[in-house]
Amino acid sequence: MKLVLKFGGTSVSSTQNIRNVANLIRKLTKEHKIIPVFSAISGVTDDLIRITNLIQNRNKEAANSLAKKIIKIHTDIANQCVKNPKIKKDLVNKMKTDLDELQDLLHGMLLLGEVTSRSSDYLISFGERLSINLVAFALNEMGVKAVPLTGKDAGIVTDSNFGGAKPLMDTTRLHVSHTIENLLQKKIMPVIGGFSGADQHGNITTFGRGGSDYTATIIASSIKADEVWLMSDVDGLMTTDPKIVKNAKLIKEVSYIEAMEMALFGAKYIHPRALEPLVTKKIPLRIRNTFNVNNPGTLVTANPQTDTQKLVKCVSTIRHTGLIDVRGGSMVGAPGTAATIFSILAKEGINIMMISQSPSESSISIIVKKNDLDKAVNSLEMNLLGKIIKKVDVTVDVSIIALIGSGMRGIAGVASKVFTAVAKKGVNVIMIAQGSSELNLAFVVKDSDCNAAVQALHDEFELGKTS
Repeated sequence: MKLVLKFGGTSVSSTQNIRNVANLIRKLTKEHKIIPVFSAISGVTDDLIRITNLIQNRNKEAANSLAKKIIKIHTDIANQCVKNPKIKKDLVNKMKTDLDELQDLLHGMLLLGEVTSRSSDYLISFGERLSINLVAFALNEMGVKAVPLTGKDAGIVTDSNFGGAKPLMDTTRLHVSHTIENLLQKKIMPVIGGFSGADQHGNITTFGRGGSDYTATIIASSIKADEVWLMSDVDGLMTTDPKIVKNAKLIKEVSYIEAMEMALFGAKYIHPRALEPLVTKKIPLRIRNTFNVNNPGTLVTANPQTDTQKLVKCVSTIRHTGLIDVRGGSMVGAPGTAATIFSILAKEGINIMMISQSPSESSISIIVKKNDLDKAVNSLEMNLLGKIIKKVDVTVDVSIIALIGSGMRGIAGVASKVFTAVAKKGVNVIMIAQGSSELNLAFVVKDSDCNAAVQALHDEFELGKTS
């Protein structure tokens, strides 16, 4: 098979892990054509983002200190992960070239004392750019001819929406298929850095957090891969968070649309847009554990087998969010009220996670991230209070709980089962929303009630008995 394997940050977080991953790839090459995609070493992307914040705050010393830490991590691993003197020398030289460029960029940003979205993407992309060097040279030492490629090198072309770029798929397919097929014909393995591409002017762009998954599926779609494996430190998608429910089980198979819903409702193991490139080509995806390769993981496919179809597949949560309740008699029958509210929040760059409006039209409830709450309330009060809006109520620390499963479609009584189970635990439901697809049912509770509600629903739908 032609397999695209994406490895997360924990898979490359130490010399031993890098050697283990390289060894796993080497073994798989005996039976398959492997195209691996890598995230940055765990914590490095967070540190690079922190550097951009420090530059904006003119904290030169702290920014340089953090940069030195990043350089030391990569230099230490580079000196340890390859033993062969010639290959080691080549790796050290390649790392020096990239780290010098990182320091030059940092120096320029510190001199200007400003961070643009373009320079931020350029800086943050270095995490993956450095990690692929380590893996590619470790593979070379094991006898696998490999070459490190950034997303830009591989041919991923995106729009210029820095920080949340989207691939221009037709152009990308042409470039990526040409680049990768040429290397595979020469029996050279491309080791690709995830998370980034480049716009049509050659500027580095990034896909947002978890974007390495997206890189893997873009590559897979471009070269018509047989499967994509997302390798992380978990066995696959679970029926719920095992930290909340001890008997949470691995889900063997889900559809693309169920997996998308799970990603949107907090399954951090998939980038929400990562499945888009696979759907049209019907390329299956597996979520597997780098450290437990004997487990087949979760299969994501267009048409899951009938024996895996359940009423509810999982109970997902998004913790620590905020609820804003906007009220006012002037809102009743006034066209464009919701649009006005949403456009004000959009101007502030605030993402609305969930909405609910009463049929009387006198109130709209909105869920936003907790760290956006103050900004959202201030902008609504400044612009609308005393005009359309009479009152803004805020509830801090609420959680969204979502039941996901295509088996809920057209089945009567699901909502009744859900709210009866939750009520038995004395949990008050603050807000409810269900999409017309009936694929998910979401509601909001106080964060302190979240664990009890999740446990109740997991028990009610017998998800612990998932085979």
